[in-house]
Amino acid sequence: MRRDPTDTAAPPPATGASDHGRRNLGLALVLISAAQLMVVLDASVVNIALPRIQDDLSITDANLTWVVTSYAIAFGGLLLLGGRMGDVIGRRKVFIGGVLLFALASLLGGLAQTEWQLLSARALQGAGAAAASPTALALITTTFPAGPPRNRAFAVYAAMSGAGAAVGLILGGALTEVSWRWTMLINVPIGLLVAFLAPRFLSESKPQPGRWDLPGAFTATLGLVSLVYGFNHKAQVDAQGNPVAWTDFWTMGPIVVGAALLVAFFVIEARSPHALLPLRIVTDRTRAVSFVVMLIVGAAIFSMFLFLSLFIQDVMGYSPLKSGVAFLPFTVGIVVSAQVASALASRVDPRWIAGSGGALSALAMYGYSQLTAETTYVGGLLPWIIVQSVGMGLLFVPLTLTAVSRVDHADSGVGSAVLNTVQQVGGAIGIAVLGTVFANGITEKMTELAASAGGRPSPEQLELGEKVAQAFGTTETFGVAIWMMVAATLITVIGLSIKHEELAMETPEPVAEPETVG
Repeated sequence: MRRDPTDTAAPPPATGASDHGRRNLGLALVLISAAQLMVVLDASVVNIALPRIQDDLSITDANLTWVVTSYAIAFGGLLLLGGRMGDVIGRRKVFIGGVLLFALASLLGGLAQTEWQLLSARALQGAGAAAASPTALALITTTFPAGPPRNRAFAVYAAMSGAGAAVGLILGGALTEVSWRWTMLINVPIGLLVAFLAPRFLSESKPQPGRWDLPGAFTATLGLVSLVYGFNHKAQVDAQGNPVAWTDFWTMGPIVVGAALLVAFFVIEARSPHALLPLRIVTDRTRAVSFVVMLIVGAAIFSMFLFLSLFIQDVMGYSPLKSGVAFLPFTVGIVVSAQVASALASRVDPRWIAGSGGALSALAMYGYSQLTAETTYVGGLLPWIIVQSVGMGLLFVPLTLTAVSRVDHADSGVGSAVLNTVQQVGGAIGIAVLGTVFANGITEKMTELAASAGGRPSPEQLELGEKVAQAFGTTETFGVAIWMMVAATLITVIGLSIKHEELAMETPEPVAEPETVG
């Protein structure tokens, strides 16, 4: 007798959840989502606080970007190792350890008195996030039964990932009004609470046998760190305010070295019986397409928040808090659309859900490319923020599902880590490439305005000229981003062939019951 693929009323060993476990699935999802939100928030919440941090710790303009970069390098470089640690040691153990390390680093960052103390704390935060984030996603895979329950869990997770950046801008603006230190310290009680409750509501995965793949860990970590460093360096400016050239030694050198190390990594993984990244993870067509699309989407979404934040503050004249509030509709839109995508996931093939999201996101990029120095929020910006929020919600849910589909349960930690890694690397590449377009656009327009002025401009004319030039650079940037999202949409529709019935038929790994403490 054929089993109904949508039937999730299987015996407890098949679903990985006892009656007690089912009652606590909601709390388990709250804990996982809280940790993910904390990690995602951190990237944007600190961006708003950068001017205050610079003044308080006397950080130079050249070194200020390292407050963000030190976190991104550690996070992106250690994700694969963090995911595999969860598979080998136990995902709940690594998840709790990552959350505690993130909380400790946040405490150190909030108490930092010098530049090097803050940068060290930020790198430590990245290491904690690299352990917590992939194991959080893997815990969803092994805790929630396939079908609607897992779809709903992924919808919440995807909403936290997508909305976190927007929420971070709002929260960062509010906390910075009090003190920039609270953008760090707020993570401490959240992290401690999640770590305290995790053993009560999260099931531990069965540790997988195998030795550590030290050569793979070495080449992957150093390769990703080097690659992310090179792209982040490209996004910086030199002492004269000009964008760093691609031929700069500290841009091209790390990128070349990183690429060579990653080639060596894949050669090692193809021959290793205990691979850090089993090649079966990335050779499956569904997962490979999902990873490529997430790489492009990561580049677009990271850049969108960066350049729109600059536009809203520098051109429209909004304060940090007000600019954060301007993104609130994005948070609402992505949460609603993620729930819609979750409901559709059991009835519609992922390619059509994600393809629709990609098309809406490309349309939003077109809207951003029409911005001018006279653009108003309600008439010229808000409609496109809403369109993009809906598009991103429709993208994130199916792509998160397909990126970890059919992954052997022994590999779910590292499979989840690949998803996070491509988003981080995509973000670094997107900011580097689009940042160059942005800077060149501003330079081109300022040169054009100076030539047409015919004399020394007044302070008012100079201020207006800077706004016009930045608006032009922003539109040039999003003009390129349109084609990135068009490419992501086409790859999704053409390459993502898995059916929604196949996602619903996946059977999760039997896992141990949550241990109740006390």
